[in-house]
Amino acid sequence: MAHTVFPVIKLVQGVRYEIDTDPERLDLDVIHGFLARSHWASGIPRSVVERSIAHSLAFGLYRDGRQIGFARVVTDHATVAYLADVFVLPPARGQGLGRWMVETVLAHPELQGLRRWLLGTRDAQGLYEQCGFRAPPPPFVFMERLDPAGYDAAPARPRRLVSPRVSY
Repeated sequence: MAHTVFPVIKLVQGVRYEIDTDPERLDLDVIHGFLARSHWASGIPRSVVERSIAHSLAFGLYRDGRQIGFARVVTDHATVAYLADVFVLPPARGQGLGRWMVETVLAHPELQGLRRWLLGTRDAQGLYEQCGFRAPPPPFVFMERLDPAGYDAAPARPRRLVSPRVSY
């Protein structure tokens, strides 16, 4: 699905901040460098980061044209979206830029009318609560299937779907 670039600009004390979805502007060195050292994607290969961006709606956060933050959304564009890999580089934190970026993502025209937004966080619950996220009420539980060696394997070939043999 083609999408618009959706630029948003903010001036703070003479400094120009921008958020957009232009994949050509994304600095893969910055994105991969941060994610590979993050607690949630430690050791992620650059090729996996590139593939994840290619199959997501990616947002870059820029200060005077240089990338200082990132977020991406995985979605069916109809019912659900998963907000992933959200970060603001440490020198730019504490200025409300993370909240602004999440609010900008949530306001994107292609992401309106979705019933459910999901994300995972270890330590930023306060940020996401400011943007309307809540833990699901019990007894609802999210589950995951995690392959700790997933980054170590060569890219998997698509699995051939085989119908189960059914006797009538």
